[in-house]
Amino acid sequence: MTAPLKVCLDARLVSGTSYGGVESVILGLASGFAALTDGDEQYLFLAWPEHDAWLRPYLGGNSRFLDAGPQPAPWGGSRPEWLRALWHQLSPLFGAAAVPVPESDGRVEASGAELMHFTKQDAFLTRLPNIYHPHDLQHLHLPQFFTPRQRQQREVLYRRFCREATMVSVTSSWGKQDLVSHYGLLGDRVQVVPLAPVVGAYAEPGASEIEALRSRVRLPHEFFLYPAQTWPHKNHLGLVEALARLSLDPGLRPQIVFTGHRDAHAEAVMHRARELGVEAQLVFAGFVSPSELIGLYRLCRAVLVPSLFEAASGPLWEAFSLGAPAACSNVTSLPAQAGDAALVFDPRDPAAIAAAMLRLWTDEALRHQLSARGRWQVSRFTWERTARHFRAHYRRLASRPLTDEDRTLLSAEPLL
Repeated sequence: MTAPLKVCLDARLVSGTSYGGVESVILGLASGFAALTDGDEQYLFLAWPEHDAWLRPYLGGNSRFLDAGPQPAPWGGSRPEWLRALWHQLSPLFGAAAVPVPESDGRVEASGAELMHFTKQDAFLTRLPNIYHPHDLQHLHLPQFFTPRQRQQREVLYRRFCREATMVSVTSSWGKQDLVSHYGLLGDRVQVVPLAPVVGAYAEPGASEIEALRSRVRLPHEFFLYPAQTWPHKNHLGLVEALARLSLDPGLRPQIVFTGHRDAHAEAVMHRARELGVEAQLVFAGFVSPSELIGLYRLCRAVLVPSLFEAASGPLWEAFSLGAPAACSNVTSLPAQAGDAALVFDPRDPAAIAAAMLRLWTDEALRHQLSARGRWQVSRFTWERTARHFRAHYRRLASRPLTDEDRTLLSAEPLL
């Protein structure tokens, strides 16, 4: 009798550290696999034991943790900060040799796993067949937002892991074309597996939690929502410029609530807001709990996604899922994701952003229309479907028997 297929998924994240949408991907996969009851596959989530509490509630009976061992120290260890900074500046001069490529310590191979699924850009070399998910090649499109060292690391590691992967996974057809054209990958090695909004796995907030959130954040009665940390490509500056244009009308003083980590770029955002006189209209809520995030989506007047680059937008899916009307950029994969369910604008044109904001703020009928369209647009995307799609690939790559459903999923045209 053939033993059940074991698949290891990379869940090595540090608690309290922001990784953008990576946590949502791993949570979504865990909840999706937990919903599957028609297979005997086993899923091992590779994690550091001291940093696994965030994922534990989402694991089902077919999943368990695999100890990733001691968390590696950052390069340089106890070396002085000036020395680490100097190496950061000089390392690009040494080319690819300055970027070490991590290798497996044997834990995954010893676990009996037949396949490794790297769910994020970080990976390691392994003799197992593996799926690699680089998420995006933003450093090639917007190099100004990365240091020479960061660009060097991405190029060396992404190219190497893509070359070593049995399959490269992307979330959209746009992302596939980008990888194929820039890295010269054969099209059949790059497979589109769309993701889904993870908010369906979160607990709904109670009335007391909503009131506590209002008090803690000093939440305005009506507001736009942008759930994104202040990375430059998220384009908070574009929203500030648009808000200033909108606020020239004395009858319009909308507020915007931001969630997520405030990195070094946040000061540039606030400085510009002060210059334009709209600082009081910005609310930085910081990190919020999953249920609080649901509350913000349900309370907001509309969601804004002005990003300059997205492989696919988690906040846009979440807005659609929870019935919040939305407007988003017209770049990369976003127009295909939005369809006719969101207003679309040029993120580099503050006047265009302001026009979309004005329509969303003042046109109640439009908001209801977009809300209904958004729910339909996202209804085809669930984590259970994503899990089934990945399971079909797992079976294919491990040379296990395929079901009719597997064959249908593997041969279907991408939904995104």
